[in-house]
Amino acid sequence: MASCLGRIVRSHNHVVQRRPLASTSSLRHFSASSTALARRAKAEEKLTADQAFDLLDDEYDDDDTTSGGHLMLRQQRQVLYYLRLIEHEMPKLVAPINGTTLTAYRKPFVPPTPATPVIVRSLDYAGEEHPATAKRVIVASIDDLPLRDAAAVHKFKLLAGPRWTPNPPADAGISVFDIWRNGYIKISCEDFPKPAMNLKWASDTLDRLVAEANDTSDTFKNVPIDLRHVRSKIKKAKQGDHLRGRIFNRPTLMDFPSEWLPRRNS
Repeated sequence: MASCLGRIVRSHNHVVQRRPLASTSSLRHFSASSTALARRAKAEEKLTADQAFDLLDDEYDDDDTTSGGHLMLRQQRQVLYYLRLIEHEMPKLVAPINGTTLTAYRKPFVPPTPATPVIVRSLDYAGEEHPATAKRVIVASIDDLPLRDAAAVHKFKLLAGPRWTPNPPADAGISVFDIWRNGYIKISCEDFPKPAMNLKWASDTLDRLVAEANDTSDTFKNVPIDLRHVRSKIKKAKQGDHLRGRIFNRPTLMDFPSEWLPRRNS
């Protein structure tokens, strides 16, 4: 180890001598610092070169497994962990606890109705701490919101701005076969440290937008809907939908006459 360190220091000094420097004083300073570092390294080392080679020459005592064996053992421990959960925790779901079974708390899945139009999306990193886990996103269909009339819908779209899109967001959890109608609004917040605080702000913002849209003092009926954010997003996708007015009107096989389609050989 000492001989290797000496070779490293000598090669480093050799490179420094061939490097063009501004003055000889800086070269002397660098050489002195290199020598001091070498002396400090020699003083701090605990093993000599012979002792290091003796450690490498030690015979394997067959007291450990290989890296692949450790990976296999870790997989087995994971399987055993879940088997213990099945054996000891699953019976608690049906066993009576204080006279009541946990199955009594099960709730059947009920699809969302117009009375619950808001879809909440959250992020999770398998229990690990991450700044994005506090973020909350809400998505709602404009037709499911308690808007007064068509003028309120138009005003709501203007107030929402780029948060409104005629098509559902890709990560909103809405079926691609759902009818778009008046579009969707998406509001997200990650400014607060707690998830409930971010969700509360987004919900309150949606309530304020609905209340302002239902205000009849000014309907903004002469202001057109701004679709620049929609065109910019489609143009950035580079799918050709921004050409010749094909925004959300891309032709499909359903637009061709059935007699033009190739017939499948039976």
